[in-house]
Amino acid sequence: MEPSAREPLVRKTSFSYQTFPERAVQRLDKEYLRSLHNKRLYLAVFAAVLGNFSFGFALVYPSPVIPALEAHPSPALRLDQYTASWFGSVFTLGAAAGGLSAMLLNDRLGRKLSIMFSALPSVVGYALMAGAQGIGMLLLGRVLTGYAGGVTSASIPVTCPGKEQGQDSSPNRAAPAGLVLEWRWLAVAGEVPVLAMIVLLCFMPNSPRFLLSQGKDDEALRSLCWLRGRDTDYAREYEQIKDSVRKQNRRVSCAEIKDPFIYKPLLIAVGMRFLQQLSGVTCVLVYLQSIFKKTSVILKPEYDAALVGLVRLFSVVIAAVSMDKAGRKILLFVSAGVMLISNLTMGLYIHFVPASQNGTIANKTLVSFANLPAEPTHYITLIPLLATMFFIMGYAMGWGPITWLLMSEILPLKARGVASGLCVVVSWLTAFTLTRFFLLVVEAFGLEVPFLFFTIICAANVLFTGCCVPETKGRSLEQIEAFFRTGRRSFMR
Repeated sequence: MEPSAREPLVRKTSFSYQTFPERAVQRLDKEYLRSLHNKRLYLAVFAAVLGNFSFGFALVYPSPVIPALEAHPSPALRLDQYTASWFGSVFTLGAAAGGLSAMLLNDRLGRKLSIMFSALPSVVGYALMAGAQGIGMLLLGRVLTGYAGGVTSASIPVTCPGKEQGQDSSPNRAAPAGLVLEWRWLAVAGEVPVLAMIVLLCFMPNSPRFLLSQGKDDEALRSLCWLRGRDTDYAREYEQIKDSVRKQNRRVSCAEIKDPFIYKPLLIAVGMRFLQQLSGVTCVLVYLQSIFKKTSVILKPEYDAALVGLVRLFSVVIAAVSMDKAGRKILLFVSAGVMLISNLTMGLYIHFVPASQNGTIANKTLVSFANLPAEPTHYITLIPLLATMFFIMGYAMGWGPITWLLMSEILPLKARGVASGLCVVVSWLTAFTLTRFFLLVVEAFGLEVPFLFFTIICAANVLFTGCCVPETKGRSLEQIEAFFRTGRRSFMR
């Protein structure tokens, strides 16, 4: 590669890491980001937002739909406790398959065509659910939308510039829509962001990173110019991407995995995704309205679910700002602490509040409460709503986005492909296990048991953060590598 203008300002790292910019280069990078006012870039970001919107909508689609189908007059569509658990969980199996296949699709087709390809199973899946005549069509529709969501979520983060990469920022969109739309029309509404995203992508070039990996250097430079604008220093970014692609094309070998600076951050990344899902976030989002029906909060369950969805939307904005201000570890500590207190509060409320106030009658199933009114009996019924809001806020502050951010900061470039595959499998299979058995546990032991289990996991998150996660904010890649090679924290000072 020809030497670039920024090379005198940088210090080279070991062969496995991307060049780490010094303060002068960091200042130039900030000035460069501030100069990006190209309308085409905003269009690309909006397309990515639509992709995340579609993924979040599909994930939480069961929240307003399960209560409606539990009371459906047709036996072919009526959900019981067993079928409801499958309806809520099979999405994650599709997402696991989609996330893994995206690794191949992104290399062969590029991010743009991979996302456009994902529209086909998404459209078919929503159509099956909108016109469902039986449980089988509903489940197949969930699997297909899950597959599309897995491809989209694995493809979109790498197309977005800067710190937004990999953020888990899919607010609960289906809950507010569920206030005004019947469940079939809610599936039709899910088609809208998918189709809008496809239309926008038709006018955009392939990503520069993909074009460089295919040896199309001139086309990659034109693509970056289209995205950034001619008046920006896009040539310098082009050289950075070219250097990154060259290093990432090196595949990690089995022998290299034994090196501590590879396997240690790999275990941390996978462990964080595992604990992230065990904290219960997917269960809460998928069964949100059913949980509120069980606990009889201050408003009707559908309104409470909509409020939580709005809170999550604003929490993403707060998280994006706070990650620039605070360190990674402090945010993980605060996030896990808030989630712990919220889950503990929810579990204790369900256990100790009398049955006349929290709706816990002799039968512990969620499905039997589809027709019960949510009449408030006391202001204590605000507790489940507030606890859930704080849980979602806590998750969005740290254990949602930072798990992905840390993976990009602590892993060598050539190990990120292996790490991404492992994280996809671990994350979605853990989510499937929890969502599949959540209702069964509630049936057997009561609703408080899952929340007390999530409390224990959040305590484990605090310990894991303190013992295993290094602080990476303001640290060079040489410092991070030296820390993992030796285990000496003095290298991180």
